[in-house]
Amino acid sequence: MTKVLIHISRLFLGVVFLVAGINGYFVIFDMEPFIATSPEAMALFEFKYLLIVEKSLEVICGILLLLNRFIPMAIAILAPIIFNILLLHLFLDHSLLLLAVLLVIALGYLLFSYRKNFLGVLERKSDPS
Repeated sequence: MTKVLIHISRLFLGVVFLVAGINGYFVIFDMEPFIATSPEAMALFEFKYLLIVEKSLEVICGILLLLNRFIPMAIAILAPIIFNILLLHLFLDHSLLLLAVLLVIALGYLLFSYRKNFLGVLERKSDPS
């Protein structure tokens, strides 16, 4: 059962971020996005290079999650993005709050499942060997 939940969480995050990243490129190239974007979110990206960096990371991490490769790295990259998505939809735009909560739940489950990969980050003293 836990492997099924890991696969569901991984595939859910992979699809969401791959689609959202590609949709962001439509905005970058001044084309009509195929999924409506939040005006509040777009206001945060005054400089297009920020949008390019974030959407590129979303596409890369979405592909990695779908291919089941470098999952801990993809989780580490997506964690602050998902946290910002949650805060944006919690305080500015409530329209996709349910999706933001689902992203946090899926990420939290993957973080829990891959917790052994992150234990070294929590060490009090590091050994530079």
